[in-house]
Amino acid sequence: MSFSRAFLDETVDIVRRIDAAAIDRLAAGLAKIRDGGGRLFVIGVGGSAGHASHAVNDFRKICRFEAYTPTDNVSELTARVNDDGWESCFAEWLKISRVGDRDAILVFSVGGGNVDKNISVNLVRAIDEARKRGTRIFGIVGKDGGYTKKVADECIVIPTASQERITPHTEGLCAVVWHLLVSHPALKAAETKWESVSR
Repeated sequence: MSFSRAFLDETVDIVRRIDAAAIDRLAAGLAKIRDGGGRLFVIGVGGSAGHASHAVNDFRKICRFEAYTPTDNVSELTARVNDDGWESCFAEWLKISRVGDRDAILVFSVGGGNVDKNISVNLVRAIDEARKRGTRIFGIVGKDGGYTKKVADECIVIPTASQERITPHTEGLCAVVWHLLVSHPALKAAETKWESVSR
């Protein structure tokens, strides 16, 4: 079997095992935040930072959800990392954003954060800051879900099909899940361009 066929077969296997009911619950939870006038803060590092920026666009444009990500402002992000450290950069940004009990954070992460292993500690600190303020915690993560899964109000865990390809499958299917969310009837509020012009 070719590598490409194996990768695609693994993807199909993972998609079949994703908890669709959990996605529906996440969509409902996000809709409740939006409809209550709350904001959405999307956080992630590495490839997940790129996902966060793309997702913010989709939540704002398609779902009419006030949404932001700290990684869209590279000047502020790098100033915070330089002056205060990597671990606190997202938590401090959430403080300045006055995140509160009407808002939610959505975490994109391969592992979900783990302080003991010193992995994505900035996500853990951001989650803790948000929890202190009564903010709802949502996530789309891989592996065992890490800290995000442990404390989230709702968390989608991308199942593992191959120990050698946890990261690409998690990041690839994270994009599938958030695109599902912005297309979900509970959240979608505006037509997407190509679908609207093809009618």
